[in-house]
Amino acid sequence: MPNEQFVGLTQSQRDRLAYVELRVRFIGEIRRQDLVSRFGIQSAAATRDIALYRDLAPNNIDYDSRGKSYVTGSDFRPIFDFPAERILAWLSQGFGDGEPTKIKSWISCEIPSRLSHPDLDTLASVTRAIHQECPLQIVYHSLSSGETEREIVPFALIDNGLRWHTRAFDRRSGDFRDFVVTRIKKTQILKGGMVLPDEQSDQDIQWTRIVELELVPHPDQPRPEITEMDYSMRDGMLRINLRAATAGYTLRKWSVDCSPDHSLRGHEYRLWLKDHLALYGVKNAVLAPGYAPVDAVRAGAECD
Repeated sequence: MPNEQFVGLTQSQRDRLAYVELRVRFIGEIRRQDLVSRFGIQSAAATRDIALYRDLAPNNIDYDSRGKSYVTGSDFRPIFDFPAERILAWLSQGFGDGEPTKIKSWISCEIPSRLSHPDLDTLASVTRAIHQECPLQIVYHSLSSGETEREIVPFALIDNGLRWHTRAFDRRSGDFRDFVVTRIKKTQILKGGMVLPDEQSDQDIQWTRIVELELVPHPDQPRPEITEMDYSMRDGMLRINLRAATAGYTLRKWSVDCSPDHSLRGHEYRLWLKDHLALYGVKNAVLAPGYAPVDAVRAGAECD
């Protein structure tokens, strides 16, 4: 946003204008009450803020008289330059949603950088489709199928520790799948498009199923008591509940040895999944280190 547009505005006003843009761009709508609730201002002040944003960026926001809300304009162009990390933190954690400013840290702190970031315009289309419960037309690039046109019904974002996905029903395959956001191109929200009952999140078995996993210190690592301290274990065990749709990602991120006989070697394997049968029926369990399908394990035992 050019500095001259800030002339005469307080930091609080800029924060509220940034919030208007965040809501319109990534959620697809904003109401005066959203500003009132977020910043504790009066309704009249919220009206002035929205009017000011419309003056600064007239093509970014339209009024929807039927929904009594302000929605994304047809020729939206952001006037705030948000880092991707800030947007994803706001979407996933719901705080720190004012204007991005450079603030000196109280202490030295380094956070590992991501090697890839989703395009914010693409991300905005995905998040608006999620919020508005609309189908989304995309061009998707996959390793197996190459470039394909698809219609998906997204309902959630997933951070797998390396990349951001959207969980969605894929009308091309007729199944629920994860789509890497950086591989999505040429998006179009199909407003008013019907979402069938079997395309909704409550029909996604992998999403609704919760698996309970018991993690223990890896038997081949020295000093298990240190691992217990690092992971705040109780009675030498860490119990976690995960959606089946995210279990494989989490186990890979934490380098959990999921082999039945804790056979993986290396300093990175501090944890072992005590019961590999807990992953039975989890589709993305193949991502977990050392995981072998139950049938393969049984076949190996029979051969022995």
